[in-house]
Amino acid sequence: MEQKTNVLVTGGSGFLGAHCILQLLHQGYRVKTTIRSINQKIKVIEKLKNGGISTFEDLSFIETDLTKDDNWPDAVKDCKYVLHTASPFPSTVPKDELELIVPAVEGTQRVLQAARDAKVQRIVVTSSFASVGYGYAEKNRVFTEKDWTRLNSEVPVLAYQKSKTLAEKEAWDFIAKHGKGMELAVINPVGILGPVLSPETSTSTESIQKLLEGMPGVPNISFGVVDVRDVADLHIRAMLSPAANGERFLAVAGEPLSVKEMADILKSHLGDAAKKVPSRILPDWLVKFAALLDPTLKSVVPGLGKHPAASNQKAKDILKWAPRSNEEAVLATAESLFAFGLIKR
Repeated sequence: MEQKTNVLVTGGSGFLGAHCILQLLHQGYRVKTTIRSINQKIKVIEKLKNGGISTFEDLSFIETDLTKDDNWPDAVKDCKYVLHTASPFPSTVPKDELELIVPAVEGTQRVLQAARDAKVQRIVVTSSFASVGYGYAEKNRVFTEKDWTRLNSEVPVLAYQKSKTLAEKEAWDFIAKHGKGMELAVINPVGILGPVLSPETSTSTESIQKLLEGMPGVPNISFGVVDVRDVADLHIRAMLSPAANGERFLAVAGEPLSVKEMADILKSHLGDAAKKVPSRILPDWLVKFAALLDPTLKSVVPGLGKHPAASNQKAKDILKWAPRSNEEAVLATAESLFAFGLIKR
């Protein structure tokens, strides 16, 4: 009987991490996953059951934390591949940016060191468009994998964007200086949408949830979107393809969507279920004023009036990646929110 390949997925309780585990198990891999508390095990298993997994003999759990050294050697032991999806992703801007930067950077260091010491063949790190497309004054620039977020720009760069940029740069620096032959590929997703696997809210899908719950209006912002199932698929393609070694790949479905366009998609397809979705675009001054009172809006202000686009050509050409459309990603998110009772029809 052929031995199954071991893969470690960090952050298994997360939105993307759970989908990566789901696809790996469906494809016949043996998966280990890290969670911050062993109490999260039940929630992860429930998500996987909702994704169609019925047996769990090929899944094991390791309790670890990005800010601590404990258990990382056990996590990577006997693994050929590592998908490092774990990273802090808050819905509000922290008072101290180091709350995000330190665990993102040091966590990446810990995972890379443990993987190298365990002779892991390849690690795929989940970075973000946050490390590619910020700190630029241009409103309509098309970004590629050659671009990096400008941390010293006059244009404001938020703590989350700094954390992802510094963590990704740390990954490339580590491989160059200390990798000892271990291979690295990096995935840079834009805004991740798609089906949730449990009745838990996700920072990634908050935009759709807020639209369905009803708002006074929508801000004049646009961003790229991609379905979580396609991001998980791209991780596995980057894990397996020889051509992915030493490369970063933008994960984006297509043209950027404005929040107004997302609202229109929901309204045109969901009928009465989307009756609370707003149609009015709020003036920029009002959003800026509201951000003074509502911390969750602070991250919106720098993007007002901008339409940052990203190219997915590299992933399509090298890894033969074929993502779902923007519309599919938006609607799949909404339908799953209804299915798990996070939004009432």
